[in-house]
Amino acid sequence: MTNSIKSIAIRTLEIEIDAIKNLSNFVDNSFEQAIIAIHESKGRLIVSGIGKSAIIAQKIVATCNSTGTPSIFLHAAEAIHGDSGMITPNDIILVISKSGESPEIKNLVALVKSFGNILIGMVGNTQSYLATASNFVLNTTVNKEACLNNLAPTSSTTAQIVMGDLVAMCLMELNNFNASNFAKFHPGGNLGKRLTLTVEQIANTNNKPFVNANTSLKEVILTISKNRLGATAVVDDQNNVQGIITDGDIRRMLEKHNSIQDLNASDIYHQSPITISPNNLAVGALELMEQKDISQIIVAENNKYVGIIHIHDLMKEGIL
Repeated sequence: MTNSIKSIAIRTLEIEIDAIKNLSNFVDNSFEQAIIAIHESKGRLIVSGIGKSAIIAQKIVATCNSTGTPSIFLHAAEAIHGDSGMITPNDIILVISKSGESPEIKNLVALVKSFGNILIGMVGNTQSYLATASNFVLNTTVNKEACLNNLAPTSSTTAQIVMGDLVAMCLMELNNFNASNFAKFHPGGNLGKRLTLTVEQIANTNNKPFVNANTSLKEVILTISKNRLGATAVVDDQNNVQGIITDGDIRRMLEKHNSIQDLNASDIYHQSPITISPNNLAVGALELMEQKDISQIIVAENNKYVGIIHIHDLMKEGIL
């Protein structure tokens, strides 16, 4: 039974991989012209379909919207019942269908043609009604479905979703859509934080432990314990960073000295510590901390002490 399940899964995977690989044969002149038309359009990309193709259409719309191409989903069955009112003269209509022959698709195509909008057909039958009526064709023909009966949409929907990614990624690069643009549309969640959360924002939520070079070692220990960051900065009277003392430094010091009564911060602190500017991204702080194999990093601007962030802060924010 286990071997049978594995063989079914592998067979399905191989069929769908072949369907994706075959798409390279369909990145042709019609594909290029469709991308150029969308890129140069003054309107939106309206993506439509029915059944499984409608679900794929919604995913393509979501991808396009998040990568800089304004898009709207239009259900093919609802288009002839008033929803076609969303179509404006400058919009380009992308209709997705495996057969290109379903009644709802034919009705929508006739409607779009009467409006005079550019029509792009993403279709698995290049001789179909949708294909022949379209200004441009995105060919998603597959040799067979992964379904044993060659019926359930599997390979065909995989080809559609990948073709949609090709469209979105081409438009993204043509629009020079960069990480800063991406961050504007993804402010929430861990992804948004990686793109927008700064070192200063994290540092501002923490205490800002500091001591002077002549602070007694007992007071240094109390400062580290009280602020729960596992470290304290060492600063001068002008708030310039002179060094850092971590709880690891305290442990190593105790191993070397029987008495700490006469010791102070200057006896154990690290001079010229690693620092990071407050306007750097938090993900940059993580990369630096991993590179230097440290758990805390001092935040400083022009060597003026701003605060400390701990790697646990990054874990809490979902950066790590």
